[in-house]
Amino acid sequence: MEYSKLVAVTGLPGLYEVLSSKSDGAIVRSLDDGSTKFAATRTHNFSHLESIEIYTQSDNVNLVEIFYAIEKTGSLPDIKDNAALKKYFEKVYPEMDFERVYASDMKKMVKWYEQLKKHNIEIKLTEIPEEPAEEETAVEEVVEEKPKKATKTKAVKEEASEEKEAPKKKATKKKAE
Repeated sequence: MEYSKLVAVTGLPGLYEVLSSKSDGAIVRSLDDGSTKFAATRTHNFSHLESIEIYTQSDNVNLVEIFYAIEKTGSLPDIKDNAALKKYFEKVYPEMDFERVYASDMKKMVKWYEQLKKHNIEIKLTEIPEEPAEEETAVEEVVEEKPKKATKTKAVKEEASEEKEAPKKKATKKKAE
């Protein structure tokens, strides 16, 4: 199971692995009990864990960074005590914006971290390969080709306008006859 395939589904507790997606929803498997369900997009929203960001005092950070900070501490707080949760996250990630990150969000982060560790899922973002320098030259070639295409389209437009004029003349001849 890969971290990139995990989603949080509104209205359903826990994390889910996306098995297949359709235009009207997705087939997901629960990490908790392994049950498979169809979650319709009409009633549920899907949030990939890779795309979730957490508010901080400056720029938002990806959820992975919070998980790394939790991993460094080794211990987890009691999720039933909101004050203990806040103290824990103030110690673990003090840059977090605690006015916009609620206790319920912190509870989810701790629960999700526990689930990921329970199922031995490696917490990492999908790497986006860097574009090679060759593609830059390809872009330059495309830019050079655009004027050629523009002249072709002008010629095509001129031919089309000539063709439009020709049928008009024939139609007037038929009326005259």
